Amino acid sequence: MREKIITRTVVLLGLVSLFTDVASEMLYPVMPLYLESIGFSVAGIGILEGIAAATAGLSKGYFGQWSDRIGRRLPFVQIGYGISALAKPLMAVWTAPAWVLFARTAERLGKGIRTGGRDALLSAEARPETKARVFGFHRALDTTGAALGPLLALGFLWAYPGQYRWLFVLAVVPGLIAVGATLLLKEKTRTTLVKDRPGLLDFLQHFRRANKAYRRLTFGIIAFALINSSDLFLLLLLKQVGLSDVALIGWYVFYNLIYALAAYPFGGLADRFGPKRIYLAGMLVFAGVYLGLPFAAAPWHFAVLFAAYGLYAAATEGVAKAWISRLVSQAEMGTATGTVSAGESLAALGASSAAGLVWLFWGPEVLFIATAGLSLMVAGYFFTVPEASPKSL
Repeated sequence: MREKIITRTVVLLGLVSLFTDVASEMLYPVMPLYLESIGFSVAGIGILEGIAAATAGLSKGYFGQWSDRIGRRLPFVQIGYGISALAKPLMAVWTAPAWVLFARTAERLGKGIRTGGRDALLSAEARPETKARVFGFHRALDTTGAALGPLLALGFLWAYPGQYRWLFVLAVVPGLIAVGATLLLKEKTRTTLVKDRPGLLDFLQHFRRANKAYRRLTFGIIAFALINSSDLFLLLLLKQVGLSDVALIGWYVFYNLIYALAAYPFGGLADRFGPKRIYLAGMLVFAGVYLGLPFAAAPWHFAVLFAAYGLYAAATEGVAKAWISRLVSQAEMGTATGTVSAGESLAALGASSAAGLVWLFWGPEVLFIATAGLSLMVAGYFFTVPEASPKSL
């Protein structure tokens, strides 16, 4: 009998991510609007998002390695989703910048705690030839939530215009549903490898010991993260060209729907033709989108560009994890994905902060065109990255 590709664990993890993203994406499209309404500048938004992303990244490496050491994944998944669910409404309790930074950072910390363990659980459910489809299915459900969340936000803001703070309170409901779903997960028993906790930066030792292909892939992914600022800047661009809040959220929903629909098929293509080709194609599409956005004016321009942006995301995010899983052992999967995410998030600190400053001093056109050009240079580097198993190196 043919073994199932999409198992019960994969489905449950997908549903957990779906409800979590409903909660997160109820807030994400209105985040820059809310932050501006309580006094944040564009540069301040960039710094806030960069710090939050860096926190998530460092914690991904640390907790991913801790998960590998003790041979357990599920506790990290449950605790991480729990913290994120409870932290979201805290941003609406008080609007002082320090408090907003604390709440946003706590929410991202929850993501850091859960990510390595969750990715390791997903990888354990897949065979080598189905890795990209498993991660693609997860990304599809995750991104379905990312489309539903803004729709709920759109309906709420239509009924209660400008009531951003109440959205943060309401977002706790789908977050708690996600936490409840984690209680239905079961984990295969594994032998504890090391009882003591790792040091905060011990996961960097894994990078030094890792095989050449993994290290080169990590360098490429981090280099791309250095130029890929927060998607909040895309939303700010739409706002600047005169789109209403409703139109802004509508285009963001459209992007996520394309992403959700394409994630699993692109996973299938990556399993068949290799993740490198699909990832590279996604990067080229990314460059085209960033080159075109500053000149977009008509609705059909936005339709083409945001559809393409959804295809880029589908071709890179889940595919990158499948690529990593080909280059490391299952016992090191939490550390491997956590290390890459740590590098990405630290790079995002610089990318988002720099993007805010470039926007402030030179305008969005310079930011988007420069990003497109630099992404093509990074794509050229990926042509040199091997797509081989560690045994062949």
